[in-house]
Amino acid sequence: MDKKKLILLVGALIIAVGTALAARSMFAGAAAPEATAVEAEPQGPKVLVAKRGLPVGTIITADAVAYQLWPQELVQDAYFIDGEADMESLLGTVVRHQITAGEPVTQGSLVAPGDRGFLAAALGPGMRAVTVPVSARTGVAGFVFPGDRVDMVLTQTVTGDEGEALRTSETILTNLRVLATDQSTETTTTEDGRTVVRAFRTVTMEVTPRIAEKIAVAQTIGTLSLSLRSIADNQAELERAIAAGEVNLPNDASAEEEESILRAAMSRPGEGATTFQTGGDVSRFQRRSLPPRGGDGGNNDRQPAMAYTPGVSADATPSGPTVRVTRGQTTVVTPVGTGAGALLDRQSQSMNQGARVGSVGMSTLR
Repeated sequence: MDKKKLILLVGALIIAVGTALAARSMFAGAAAPEATAVEAEPQGPKVLVAKRGLPVGTIITADAVAYQLWPQELVQDAYFIDGEADMESLLGTVVRHQITAGEPVTQGSLVAPGDRGFLAAALGPGMRAVTVPVSARTGVAGFVFPGDRVDMVLTQTVTGDEGEALRTSETILTNLRVLATDQSTETTTTEDGRTVVRAFRTVTMEVTPRIAEKIAVAQTIGTLSLSLRSIADNQAELERAIAAGEVNLPNDASAEEEESILRAAMSRPGEGATTFQTGGDVSRFQRRSLPPRGGDGGNNDRQPAMAYTPGVSADATPSGPTVRVTRGQTTVVTPVGTGAGALLDRQSQSMNQGARVGSVGMSTLR
């Protein structure tokens, strides 16, 4: 290669490397501009959406729904828009179709009190509505409102073979949800927001088909009374049910599924394993047990008898001191002071009676 061309090539290479280094140092020394993200404000009106899953029959409360910004192009005429819909008028309505969390609430998914089908929509799946008559005494003096939960108490008089009465009351059903009082399904309030307490003659409650049958029979047995439950009772009973294993929560259940299971367990009406009180538990002059079997020969001056015990004679209870004489499986109660002759006579009668029973048994075996 020509020496002159080689020198020119090396010189061009040096110039190119120097230019590249100079350009690198110049760009590295300059501060890089900071990029600032500009948040775009959401556009569109606020529509009413569900804050949690609302199954069919849920009564709308203030903590169940809220307004949320929604894209203008997705807004429909059936949505409740902030500024156009009255939030107060929606409280107390019932969900007709299931609404998932975050889904807009539509006008067709709610039923207002007084509308056709409101009571049927308020019932949970598989539940029934029954109505019982009440008074100011049996209906908690009007302090029962739609949405409250009550227990049902049956008061009755049980009559024995001799016409003696046993007065008793028992809690036959628990945790019943009140749907309506008389024909009103909503709570009446005044202009200043105070609840109006008024007397009513009937109460409609949500029950299972089996409990509906029990209430129909209970109305023919005695008098039904309502006792208002505390709001904290359901939570305490739910915790006891979970601890006892009566409520099964799957390990792979989502938060929404667990909430649905717990809500169903808290709203479940209770039957069986209830408490009761008899007249003897309230007053010492009332009977504590069922009247005994057998007659007393027309003696109406006898004292209240004890409960019937197998193997003990059902003769009238004497008014004075007594002696119990047992022969085999038979026990005879004999008053003290009737004389030894009477005592021996009663013992002889008991033994003869046992002998006759034995002879009959032998005859039967033959």
